Amino acid sequence: MTPARLRPRATGRVTLTDVAQAAGVSPITVSRALRGERAVDPALVERVQAAARSLGYVPDPAARALASQRSSHVAVLIPMLSNALFVDLLEAVQRSLRPAGYQTLMGVTHYNADEEEQLLREQLLQRPAGLVVTGLERSDAARALIAQSGVPCVHVMEMSSVPGVYSVGFSQADAGAELTRHLLARGRRRIAFVAAQLDARTLQRLEGWRRELLAAGLHDPALEWLDPAPSSIALGARLFERIIGEQPDVDAVFFCNDDLAQGALLAALRLGVAVPERVAVAGFNDLTGSDQMLPPLTTVRTPRSEIGHAAARMLLALMNGETVASPCVDLGYELVVRAST
Repeated sequence: MTPARLRPRATGRVTLTDVAQAAGVSPITVSRALRGERAVDPALVERVQAAARSLGYVPDPAARALASQRSSHVAVLIPMLSNALFVDLLEAVQRSLRPAGYQTLMGVTHYNADEEEQLLREQLLQRPAGLVVTGLERSDAARALIAQSGVPCVHVMEMSSVPGVYSVGFSQADAGAELTRHLLARGRRRIAFVAAQLDARTLQRLEGWRRELLAAGLHDPALEWLDPAPSSIALGARLFERIIGEQPDVDAVFFCNDDLAQGALLAALRLGVAVPERVAVAGFNDLTGSDQMLPPLTTVRTPRSEIGHAAARMLLALMNGETVASPCVDLGYELVVRAST
């Protein structure tokens, strides 16, 4: 039978003090042990965790926030959940933060600056311990909210050289340029660029494509197919059909995302357009299924899981008040050449 002094309060909630009494330690030791602080003896941590499990203790995030002026959660803002790119990123962040005692609170911006600003206001009201945001482009108001909050923040998928800005990513423009050079090396001269969503990172890939074609004396603005609609397999198929019908001299198409390119390959099969003999097709991000297409899709593999883990490690250091050696971390990318080019 549970001793009277260890019974839950009238609210039915087991408290930190209850766990401390059961483990024979102080409440502050319980707090440190359950947060995963390295300074706590492992045997003590095990004793505290055993007491917490036996009592069914669940930490009170509101109480922790009041005591520390910060909660135990990290706010993570991503543009979309329908793109596996951001699902991979989010999962990596969460896997790295959970062992350190932090929970992730996700917000989806839908590539909308006003929506991101509102989400930031709502998240900051909860006094998060840290922030992870996607990209560098946002409204002045959102940028001011981050700066004035005093909450450590790491930007992902892009890199910044601005002092005081922490970022983990790679050069989207350089990746776009390398894929374009690959197509040129394959003898392609009429290379179209197809983009959807038109967010900042997509436009950086466009700049890489332009840079290489201008250098080669082959740039033609008429080969830029830019659609603000959300990226999808269906949209890729429609745009490919239009390109083949309206610009029959195009001999390669660089799609800004793999789902568009996958749609193009399906449309090519339907139309009887030989890939890569008639037209080469390339994508970006190496999403699930790209290696199973007919033919398998040439693409740029982006390290979204690695970016998530590295961003979480950087954020943990910042939240612990540690100095970060490299505020801007470049994790690079990989050109994956398959049979579509």
